[in-house]
Amino acid sequence: MEEFGEVRPKNSSEEALRRWRNACWLVKNRKRRFRFTANLSKRSEAALIRRSFKANFRVAVIVSQAALQFIQGLSDYKVPEDVSAAGFQIDADELGSIVEGHDLKKLRTHGGVQGIVDKLSSSSKEGISTSKESLSRRRRVYGINKFTEAPPRGFWFFVWEALQDMTLMILAVCAIVSLIVGIVMEGWPKGAHDGLGIVASILLVVFVTATSDYKQSLQFKDLDTEKKKIIVQVTRNGCRQKLSIYDLLPGDIVHLNIGDQVPADGLFVSGFSLLINESSLTGESEPVHVHASNPFLLSGTKVQDGSCRMLVTTVGMRTQWGKLMATLSEGGDDETPLQVKLNGVATVIGQIGLFFAVVTFAVLVRGLFTRKLQERSYWSWSGDEAMQLLEFFAIAVTIVVVAVPEGLPLAVTLSLAFAMKKMMNDKALVRHLAACETMGSSTTICSDKTGTLTTNHMTVVKACICQKIQEVSTPEAALDFSSEIPEFAKKILIQSIFSNTGGEVVYNGSRKFEILGTPTETAILEFGLNMGGDFHAEREKSRIVKVEPFNSLKKKMGVILELPEGDCFAHCKGASEIVLAACDKVIDHNGDVIRLDESSRAFLQTSIEQFANEALRTLCLAYTEVGNGFSPDSPIPTQGYTCIGIVGIKDPVRPGVKESVAVCKSAGIVVRMVTGDNINTAKAIARECGILTDDGIAIEGPVFREKSDEELEKIIPKIQVMARSSPLDKHKLVKHLKNAFGEVVAVTGDGTNDAPALHEADIGLAMGIAGTEVAKESADVIILDDNFSTIATVAKWGRSVYINIQKFVQFQLTVNVVALIVNFSSACLTGDAPLTAVQLLWVNMIMDTLGALALATEPPSDDLMKRPPVGRKGKFISNTMWRNILGQALYQLVILWFLQTNGKVAFRLEGSDADLILNTLIFNSFVFCQVFNEISSRDMEKWVVTVLLGFLGMPIAAALKMIDVGSE
Repeated sequence: MEEFGEVRPKNSSEEALRRWRNACWLVKNRKRRFRFTANLSKRSEAALIRRSFKANFRVAVIVSQAALQFIQGLSDYKVPEDVSAAGFQIDADELGSIVEGHDLKKLRTHGGVQGIVDKLSSSSKEGISTSKESLSRRRRVYGINKFTEAPPRGFWFFVWEALQDMTLMILAVCAIVSLIVGIVMEGWPKGAHDGLGIVASILLVVFVTATSDYKQSLQFKDLDTEKKKIIVQVTRNGCRQKLSIYDLLPGDIVHLNIGDQVPADGLFVSGFSLLINESSLTGESEPVHVHASNPFLLSGTKVQDGSCRMLVTTVGMRTQWGKLMATLSEGGDDETPLQVKLNGVATVIGQIGLFFAVVTFAVLVRGLFTRKLQERSYWSWSGDEAMQLLEFFAIAVTIVVVAVPEGLPLAVTLSLAFAMKKMMNDKALVRHLAACETMGSSTTICSDKTGTLTTNHMTVVKACICQKIQEVSTPEAALDFSSEIPEFAKKILIQSIFSNTGGEVVYNGSRKFEILGTPTETAILEFGLNMGGDFHAEREKSRIVKVEPFNSLKKKMGVILELPEGDCFAHCKGASEIVLAACDKVIDHNGDVIRLDESSRAFLQTSIEQFANEALRTLCLAYTEVGNGFSPDSPIPTQGYTCIGIVGIKDPVRPGVKESVAVCKSAGIVVRMVTGDNINTAKAIARECGILTDDGIAIEGPVFREKSDEELEKIIPKIQVMARSSPLDKHKLVKHLKNAFGEVVAVTGDGTNDAPALHEADIGLAMGIAGTEVAKESADVIILDDNFSTIATVAKWGRSVYINIQKFVQFQLTVNVVALIVNFSSACLTGDAPLTAVQLLWVNMIMDTLGALALATEPPSDDLMKRPPVGRKGKFISNTMWRNILGQALYQLVILWFLQTNGKVAFRLEGSDADLILNTLIFNSFVFCQVFNEISSRDMEKWVVTVLLGFLGMPIAAALKMIDVGSE
């Protein structure tokens, strides 16, 4: 079906999703089949609400506030008694109205931001008290930072949903009629055998189905809880600490940086160059500048640039995001490509089954009418004949039950849910279902270096200060080096390290210091402390006038400091080549500032290359004087700096990475390193990891982006390392690999600017430790330990999902073919159906639910990573699989034909070893409960032959497993 080919692994259009769902018209239970897929009508509703939010909701709030102000007047605000008794001077509703209405007038009436801080019994520097009693009072008055969620669905909900199956409803009616007619004709209990047999089978199918679905829902609930875990940095009791967003309370001081999500509604306390992306809330793509004159921050928005400290004012369902979420209940993921393919297969097979069911019913009825015509009794009908007609109808309906393979798309969901749960134990959080199966088809991985291939535990091990290179890997060596350099150089170096940073040195409850910040910032701050510097004393010596935070486009950060005497200094820190290019002076070995001539520049560049060749990440620190009275509105200088020195940071390769890269290569997956580091550093690490080979290419981002499309077609297949790359370079590489070469691309990223590449890739992999919330939201999988070895594990699980579902499809199609052919051919040739409705229901339960449990949840083996990837155009049902399906079907038909007894057949299903044991038990129960199944146990020889032939399936299955079903 053409409709099924338009749904992509991610970012599919709503029109394509609707078209393929409409094409799946032959569905026994739509609620069950599409339970874990996105609600498209709710999605459209959400989009409309977001589009109208800014225009309508904000206006409505302002109008209501104006009316309230007209009636009461701002001066009439009175603190509720319970709020006052708890020690606060403002209630939650008043706080909410200030932020959601962006009401500056009301904010000023309450004393501005500082006034709100005081009324919340907080401190802009110290935060709130952490005493249990204080926190308890605060929660009682203002609530907690959690959104109201739909109540969990219990087991009986899934039982009720399983009962919505149309064919089971029809069979239930048949069972009731059969009971009534049978009891009237033959009395109790003999006349109830057929009806009770169908009822028992229906109930068993329903409860087994409900149990499977209920367990899946619990797995999805656990995973959904993990997705929502966000950690922020908060100051409480004067200590900066990490805290879950669910523990935030009004009065908390939260620290936000680029890529963070605003965790609650609040007010800007202090910060620099803060840009907020409110598109998730208002639909507006243009970022909003937030500062003292526009201090309002809304929950759910993202920090696009800059940094700030925020006062939390409103939490939970009172926030703007909470109110928006209360109107939405979208839930679910888009369909995965495998689900789409299998829905297509299920629909086609269901249509064939429906045709066979109609023909079988017509043939059986024709036989009955032919016999009655021969007997000339067509005007007189006995109860047995009426029951026979009802049985024919039940058989036809049951053929539809068996033929429509509802379990195919559900097997995907079951397998993915199982894989997602297991991958969580392997430190990979899957955010979108499709990522599991797509990762199994991946042909290339574009990996970051820092933190993914390396440990992300950085230490400054070498420094070039005052044109002198020294090992500084230990505190003692750093202190010795500090004593050897001139006082002025040491002073300006310490000032640069502690002032021009996004990190911070804090003290915990036991007064032990802890360094917070990115691994790079942590390494440099630790170096400053080892040199004898005092972070807090240094910060108190000057005032920060302006900050330009680091981002991956500029590859540097800058700050303007104002000293007590009024002089202003600009400090710059970043990628060595970029910062050094902005310098025209340098501090020499005497501590004097001299012109950066050719020899001095050559020495520094040689030092950078030397550090890089030793696999060290290099950063350059520089400063310049900018005179008195620098305006915060003026840009930070980009030229005229004095080079303070170069530091080399060691980030060792993670244990096991080289082996994981080798595993990926043996699996046909090309690993490429994409990093912002110096090319020499990147090449050294890539060789150590086994990524860069003799025939591979290492290229720099600026060179790559200048290449024409014709040149790119020639070099991209050979590119193994891209250094000094920008986010746009990364995005361009991914796009070319996907579109021009048909690769299935997995991409890792941790920064805000990695979001486009993560979104463009077939599988976006965000780092759980170093990654920003923006990167995580754009990703399909979050690598919780930031380890490349985990990425290789995800690929293995993805392949396992694909192979397991192939096994289940092979199993189910085999049984479908046999069941249809047996009943159809028997009805045509003998006028009777060998498999009763009860037996067919047993078959359906085993192949639809138990078969999926047995085959779709098999853990991966290492052999999976020794075969080539399926790729973008690989066949799901290969020629090898078709041969297996037809071969097994023929094998079973021979057995069924041989064992036919009294018009009824002792049947066995081809499946796993667990299925064999299960079927043996089921068959024995049939023998001892002949009354429900009409199976003769008088011929013990045939029963023994059945068991022996059943065990024969095991060596045959073992031999078939040796065939590589994914190779075609």
